[in-house]
Amino acid sequence: MINVIEMLKNSAEKYPDKAAFKDPGKSVTFGELHDRVLRIATLLMKGELYGPIEAEQGVGFYMEKSVDAVCAMLGVVRAGGFYSFIDVRQPAKRAYSAISVLRPVIIITDDENKDALKRIFTAEENANAARALSDPHFAKRSGDDRIPKILLISDLMKLAEGCDPDEGLLEMAKEVSYDRMPLYVNFTSGSTGTPKGVAVGHSSVIDFITEFTGVFDINETDVIANQAPFDFDVSVKDIYSGLLTGAGVVLIPRDYFTNPTVLMDYLADNGVTTLIWAVSAMCFVSVMNGLEYRLPDKINKVMFSGEVMPVKHLNKWRSFLPEATYVNLYGPTEITCNCTYYILDREFEKDEAIPAGIPFANEKVFLLDDEDELVMDVDKEGEICVGGSCLALGYYRDKEKTDLVFVQNPLNDRFYERIYRTGDIGKYDADGNLIYTSRKDFQIKHMGQRIELGEIEISATACDGVTRACCIYDQKKKKILLYYTGDAARAEVTAALQNKLPQYMIPGKTVQLDEMPMNKNGKIDRGALSLR
Repeated sequence: MINVIEMLKNSAEKYPDKAAFKDPGKSVTFGELHDRVLRIATLLMKGELYGPIEAEQGVGFYMEKSVDAVCAMLGVVRAGGFYSFIDVRQPAKRAYSAISVLRPVIIITDDENKDALKRIFTAEENANAARALSDPHFAKRSGDDRIPKILLISDLMKLAEGCDPDEGLLEMAKEVSYDRMPLYVNFTSGSTGTPKGVAVGHSSVIDFITEFTGVFDINETDVIANQAPFDFDVSVKDIYSGLLTGAGVVLIPRDYFTNPTVLMDYLADNGVTTLIWAVSAMCFVSVMNGLEYRLPDKINKVMFSGEVMPVKHLNKWRSFLPEATYVNLYGPTEITCNCTYYILDREFEKDEAIPAGIPFANEKVFLLDDEDELVMDVDKEGEICVGGSCLALGYYRDKEKTDLVFVQNPLNDRFYERIYRTGDIGKYDADGNLIYTSRKDFQIKHMGQRIELGEIEISATACDGVTRACCIYDQKKKKILLYYTGDAARAEVTAALQNKLPQYMIPGKTVQLDEMPMNKNGKIDRGALSLR
C-alpha cells in the first residue's frame, strides 16, 4: 500500500453499505464515499474549474469539518494533490500567513465561511488577492507567488455528481503516485509568529495507522467519535483508522464542546465505542458533569493526548466507565500523530505523572543529553528524539527550520539516519516507560535551581478545588507565575504547594481564572497567559 486511497478502496469493497462518516446533517457509506472521491478527483484533474490539479499541489480548506469536507479532501488526494485545513477561528492575519506559506491553487470553503475568507485578503497590502477571490478569471503571479481561487464546496459537490469517473485520468494519477508524496500540511505555532506547516506523507500515515489500529484492536465494529478539527493531527487517527478498518467515524461539531448535554446525547445516540481525544476535551466533560447527565455506555476505548492528563479527571472517567481501556498517547505533529503509548493498568495518585509509555513498532524513540550522549539511566532526563518511517517530510517551504530539528542522528556515524528532535524533555521509570516531564522551554533556572514547570503544574492540579493549572516564568522579574481554574482559594493552593514542593519552586504569584485561554488545538495558550 503506497497511497491512503487504497484504504478507502478496500473498505468500500468489503463494506459498501456501511456508514463511513457521519455529521449531524449527513452521512455517507464507504461505497458512496469512494464513488464521490473518484468523481471529485476526475473533476479536479480535468481542470474545468480553475485548471487541472497536478501531482503534489496543495489545496486549502477554509471551513469546519463535515462529511462533504471528507469527500473533497480525499478527492484532492486521489487526484494526486494534498490538503491543508486552515483554522477558521484564528485571527485573519495568522490565517493569511498560513495561506501565504501554503500557496494553494484553490481554497475550498462554504457559505458560512466564504465572506470571512474574502476578508482575509482585503487588507491594503493584499488587494490583488482580494480581486482574485471576487473574479475567478483574475490571477496574479509574482515570482513564485500564486493567488488562490475560491471554490464553494456546495458547487464542487454538485458538479461532481454530474462528472463520471474518468478511468484514464485516474490511472494517470495512480501511475505517478509514490509513498512519500505529501498527504496533508498541518500548521502549528512558530516561534517567530509565522505558523509552521508540517508536511506529512502517505507512507507515514499508512505505517502509523496500521500499527495503531492493530495495537488497540480498532475494527469494523467500532464507532469513533472525532473530536479534533481537521487542522489538528489528532483527527488523522480518527479519519484513517476508519478508512483502514471499516470503523464508522462520527464527526462532532466544535460547538458541542460548549454544551455537555448535547455532546453526551450525540455520543450515546450514535453508539460511540472509541474516543481519541485531546486532554482538554476530556476535562471539559468531567468538569461539566457530562458523564452524570448521560453515560455513553458502549465506549470501550478512551485515548488521550496533547497535554498531561490530570489524574483527578482521568479517575472520574474511570469511575463511570471502569471496563474501558484507557491509553495515554504521546507524540508531536512532526512524527505523525504519536510515537509512544501507555495502557493504564493501575490507579494513579493525584500528583503522579502518567507515563508516555513505550514506542509503537517501527518507531525509534530515545533520549539525548546536553552532550548528545544516549540517556538510559532511570530518572535521568534527556531530550526525546524520534526516528523511523513516521517522521514528517519537514516544514513546508521552510528548509531552515526543517534542518534545525530534522537532523542526522548524532549517535550514528555509519550511515544517514534522519531523526526529529522534539524539544520535549523525558526520562525513564524503573519499568522502562518513557515519562514526559516538560518542554525544553518549560525548563527554567530559578534561584540557582533547575526547575521543570510541569512538575509544579502536576502538583497544583492535584490540589482539591483545582481543575486546571499552568505555569509560566517571567524572565524579567525572575518570578514563577501559576494560573489555575477551580474553586480553591489562592491561599489554599499556595499552602498545598508548600507541603509538596521545595520553597524555590513555590510560585511568586498565583492567579485564579474563570477559564484557561486555549489555542486552536485545544491546548492551554501559554502565550496568552504571558500577556496578562
